[in-house]
Amino acid sequence: MSKINIPTKLTIMRIVLIPVFVAIYLIDFPYNGFAALAIFIIASFTDFLDGHLARKWNQVTSLGKFLDPIADKMLVMCALVCVLVGYSMGNVFSILTAVFLMVIESRELMVSCFRIIAASKGLTLAADKWGKAKTVCQMIALIVLLPIKSLLDLADKNIIGIIYYIGFALLALSTVLTIISGMNYVLKNRRVLHDGD
Repeated sequence: MSKINIPTKLTIMRIVLIPVFVAIYLIDFPYNGFAALAIFIIASFTDFLDGHLARKWNQVTSLGKFLDPIADKMLVMCALVCVLVGYSMGNVFSILTAVFLMVIESRELMVSCFRIIAASKGLTLAADKWGKAKTVCQMIALIVLLPIKSLLDLADKNIIGIIYYIGFALLALSTVLTIISGMNYVLKNRRVLHDGD
């Protein structure tokens, strides 16, 4: 794999700052919004800096091309989810659901970028059993969770609560499978990130 240069290190720093940004935004303490904003601005600045340095120093690599769009879109997507959840917080389940969403969408973005890099090298990457299990679990979780709001008017709240917890547990499981499948996908196909192939 390509040696990790300074522009790529800046991109990795941006990715590392994302969970810090999310945690600070979602944890309630005085002026947490301003602290989260400061981290968001720093992370956004690394987006400009890493691209500028990579071009200036001629250090554009496959790893950098893979990580940069992921870091950009993860940062924006996570910020948007935080803003959405920030106005309806107070429920630990809503916060966890937002975290699950960010993990799942980040994984999908990572795999999509991975496939684009692979396609540019003439490689086709197939889904594996972990990815398929993740998809099935996500779909079942959504089938259980989507009608919950409408069911509240039709059935006993205790029964609806049990259904909700089942759906939530399935969503949590699908998030775990998302992480496993994403890591497995990258490790199994890491040749894609080699330069000079």
